[in-house]
Amino acid sequence: MMRLDGKTAVVTGAASGIGRATAEVLAEAGAHVLLGDIAEDRGEEAAAAIRGKGQGADFIRLDVTSLDSVEAFKQQAYAKRPQVDVVANVAGWGKIEPFVKNSPDFWRKIIDLNFFGVVAVTRAFLDQMVERKSGRIVIVSSDAGRVGSLGESVYAGAKGGAIAFTKSLAREMARFSVNVNCVCPGPTDTPLLAAVPEKHREAFVRVTPMGRLAKPSEIADAVLFFASSRSDFITGQVISVSGGLTMVG
Repeated sequence: MMRLDGKTAVVTGAASGIGRATAEVLAEAGAHVLLGDIAEDRGEEAAAAIRGKGQGADFIRLDVTSLDSVEAFKQQAYAKRPQVDVVANVAGWGKIEPFVKNSPDFWRKIIDLNFFGVVAVTRAFLDQMVERKSGRIVIVSSDAGRVGSLGESVYAGAKGGAIAFTKSLAREMARFSVNVNCVCPGPTDTPLLAAVPEKHREAFVRVTPMGRLAKPSEIADAVLFFASSRSDFITGQVISVSGGLTMVG
C-alpha cells in the first residue's frame, strides 16, 4: 500500500476539483494535509470534511500568484507543522478561447496561475527539503502541455513550462534526495470543465479511447504514487492520466 503516515503534505488549489481530491487521497493515506486555496469558504469546508473522517487537515488561504501570499502561507504552514514532506502543486486555471481573441491580461492570468504559482510555491518549501535531504514535489500540469490543445495556446505553453520546470528541477534536486515529478491529466470531470460548452465536453469523451472523462480521484491517485515511497527511484518523470487520449513516447 502507498502510505504517508507521519508525513505532512501541502496541496494547492485544494478547495475543489483535482486539488480537493488530492487533499482527500493524501489524507486517506495518512498524511496531515495543509490545504491552500484562494476560495476560503470552500477550502475551510474541504478541510473540515477531511477532519470529519478522523484525518488531519488545516486550511490556509493561498493566492499562488502573489509572492506575499505564498510567503504568508509558508510561515503559517511551518507554524502548524514542523516540516513539509510533500508539495502537490495543483492550482491552475484555463479557458477555451482562440489565441487571437486573448487579451494580454488573460495571458498574464494564465501564466501566473499555471506556471509562476508552481515555481513560487515549490521554491517556498525547497530549502527545508534540501537541508533534510528528503522531500517530494509533485506538479500537476496537463496533457495540453505535452501535445497542445485547440483554443488553449497560452495555457498549453504555461503547462509545457511546468513540465520542463519539473525535469530541470529534478536534475538539480536529485543529489539532495528530493524527487520532482509531474502528473498530466487529460479531460477531467471538474468544476473547471463544467464551465466548458457541452459540445466540447462531448468531443473530449468521444476522442478518449476509454470513452469517459477522468475522475478527480484518478488524478489524485497518480499524485499519491509520486508522493509515496513506491516511487523512490523515480524523478523528472511525466505521467499522463488520460484514458489513452494521449500516448506520447
